[in-house]
Amino acid sequence: MKRILKTGLFALAAFCTLTLFAGCASKDKAAAQTKTQQTAKKPAQTVQEEDPGVVLLFNEADAIKDTGSKAFNGVSAMQTVKDMTVGWNLGNTLDAIGNGSLYSETSWGQPKTTKEMIDGLANSGIKTIRIPTSWAKHMDKKTYTINPEWMKRVKEIVDWAIEDGMYVILNDHHDNFNNPAKMPACAGYYPNEKNKVESERFLLNLWTQIAVAFNNGYDEHLIFETLNEPRLCGTGHEWWFDQNAAECKEAANCLNEYNQLILDAIRKTGGNNQKRYVSCPGLAASPDSALNPAFKLPEDDEKGKLILSVHMYTPYNFAMASPGDKNFTSAHQADLGRYFSRLNASFVSKGIPVIIGEMGATNKDNIEERVKWFNYFLTQSRKYGMTSCLWDNGAWEIRNNDYNEKYGYYNRREQTWYFPEILNAMIESTKE
Repeated sequence: MKRILKTGLFALAAFCTLTLFAGCASKDKAAAQTKTQQTAKKPAQTVQEEDPGVVLLFNEADAIKDTGSKAFNGVSAMQTVKDMTVGWNLGNTLDAIGNGSLYSETSWGQPKTTKEMIDGLANSGIKTIRIPTSWAKHMDKKTYTINPEWMKRVKEIVDWAIEDGMYVILNDHHDNFNNPAKMPACAGYYPNEKNKVESERFLLNLWTQIAVAFNNGYDEHLIFETLNEPRLCGTGHEWWFDQNAAECKEAANCLNEYNQLILDAIRKTGGNNQKRYVSCPGLAASPDSALNPAFKLPEDDEKGKLILSVHMYTPYNFAMASPGDKNFTSAHQADLGRYFSRLNASFVSKGIPVIIGEMGATNKDNIEERVKWFNYFLTQSRKYGMTSCLWDNGAWEIRNNDYNEKYGYYNRREQTWYFPEILNAMIESTKE
């Protein structure tokens, strides 16, 4: 929606006009020249724009609007999450932030997404696809309007998955500003007070446009995820929540407000979005931050529609660290078990289902141990009705004993799996 912003103009300082008469004394002429020079050096006052506040600015005429019609048949978020069983992430694709064109989809080295890729996932037994999507570089910096061609491309991929009977999670992924300094307009969001107004303006315009584009044409198979891993980028607390640190407390409060604002924006568009399932993360999507009392799920008039989103590359030494641990031990099992039990006690047992939006174990040339990890992870999480989505960034080959970020599983070009043993473990472990 385009709004006209009134700009306050400051009066420019008038230059002094000095009239020099012939025959004046030289000292009077020098004084006049000095005065003129001083006046000329005085900087002019600049035109200042008023901050419009947290309002809708996007151009409604350019916004993609959903014209479909489907009945929303979801019973509850709890049942829907159980039905989602196991998922996969279209990682390093629509979330790539290499540039603001449609070519950003392949700017991080992944092939352009095709219907055949999505069909291959569905045929493999994957029931859910998470489509990480970044938006800021595809938005007009003055009006916050999303490039219609980008929105059409996102819708195309979502629609392919929906046509295959899959559940789809659509989010705002890499739009967290990269440091705590004051942000420029339409650069994303950041969880601190300094950037709260700009962050909320960005998120309000973004999520209103997403909700307008995805509404009555989509039933319970489409889930909105407010944010990916909202965090204090560029600080010592980017990945580690300290409940006693002032900046962490501030960030948690800001995030609670952001989740509430996004949910309200989605609900306000009405239609199926009045009933849409919405998942929300804590700081960095960490279970620890979600389990801290500082985290609050938003208030929702629609009961039973909210979901907690967490990410679990757990335990870190086995699942992510390079070199870390190659063997999946009983201590690692106990670590995972404690997290699942605590998430159940704080959320699932109270009617709030949990989606583990990202999980996986990096390739350390330890396929047998990774299969053990997947079996245990998925068997234990399914005891509490949780759905897990495998993170896939396309990187799977090990070079020079570097195990960092080797989370490639699905060959998108061939629609085959690099590690079919892991796929089998995922499918078998999530059967009822």
